[in-house]
Order: sequence, then structure tokens, then C-alpha cells
Amino acid sequence: MATRFPVPLQFRFVTSAKRHIDLPESPCEVALVGRSNVGKSSLINALANRRQLAKVSNTPGRTQLLNLFELPGGGTVVDLPGYGYAAVPGREKAGWQAMIEHYLLEREPLELVFVLVDGEIGPTKLDVQMLTWLRENGVPHTVVATKLDKVKPSKLATRKRDLAKGCELDPGDVFWVSAAKGDGIEHLARHVTTLLTP
Repeated sequence: MATRFPVPLQFRFVTSAKRHIDLPESPCEVALVGRSNVGKSSLINALANRRQLAKVSNTPGRTQLLNLFELPGGGTVVDLPGYGYAAVPGREKAGWQAMIEHYLLEREPLELVFVLVDGEIGPTKLDVQMLTWLRENGVPHTVVATKLDKVKPSKLATRKRDLAKGCELDPGDVFWVSAAKGDGIEHLARHVTTLLTP
């Protein structure tokens, strides 16, 4: 269970959609993207300090739609389907890729994309491809390293340096969090709040 912090984000689930044009309008929005099983749903639950706001599964690839959550001020958060492994046909995976790309390129309220990277293993080839694609298309983004609790304290400094280097970022530009322990959640929540204040 995530550690409580003073001001959890008051998310409420609004809707799911296959196409970004079917999502409701928003004054400002951020999105979460990452490989399957990196912990997007767990992070949303930790930010809201609610266990079941976003469905968490041990099976990669369960998020198959654009899932939109709203804050009281009207700002929204969208959880995108995970890339990488998923036990679904290739044709369906291709549909997810098109869904994600159309959303990232055409969703007007989008302020920032949080790219979730597994802090224990560092950026994978797919993570690097996503970051390169975002840069090439001029989509504002930053990296959130998840599963901080899985990294041994003796290796943390080296892991932070290597992960940032693999993402072509400075170590200070990466948000490190643990949805399980609550570490870094308040800092990230404050940043999200700043972005989603119309």
C-alpha cells in the first residue's frame, strides 16, 4: 500500500475510448506511457492514494484503451496502453500503436507526457524508441523511473546516473518513485498539479 502524503490528487475515472477524438474536452492534460507492466496503473493509484482507481494486473497488456481521469479543477490524466509484450494478436498491437501515436500527435490539451521507465532495469530498447519518437515529433515529455523500492540503496546512485544517461537526460530531470512505498509520490503529485491548473 502506498504511503499517505498530505494532498493526494483527487482523480475520478471518467471514460475509456479507442480514439482520442472520442475523449471529452479538457483545459489541460498529461499522459502516462510506458512498456507493459511498468506500473502505470499503480502510479495513478498512488497519486490518488486509492487502491482500485485504476485496475492493476500482473498480466502485461491489460490496459487496451485510452483511460481518462479528471481532477476537480478540470485537468485530466490519460493512461495509455502499454507498449511491448502483451498476449494479444499482432494486428491488435498495431492498432494500439496507431491509437497512441494519433493521441500524442493530435490531442490539443496535452501539456506533457510522462514516460515511465522501470527503475530496476533501466530503459529498454522500446523505451529508447519511444523517447526518440517523442523528441523527433516535438512532443513535450519527461521520464518517471518506477519501482524505486526494488533498487538496492548501495546501487541507487549508479542506477540513477545510468538510467538518466540511457534516456539522454540529466539525473536531476528524472522523477524517481515507488508506488508501493510512496517514495517520490508527493513530489510528482505537486508537479502534476502545477501542470493541470488551468
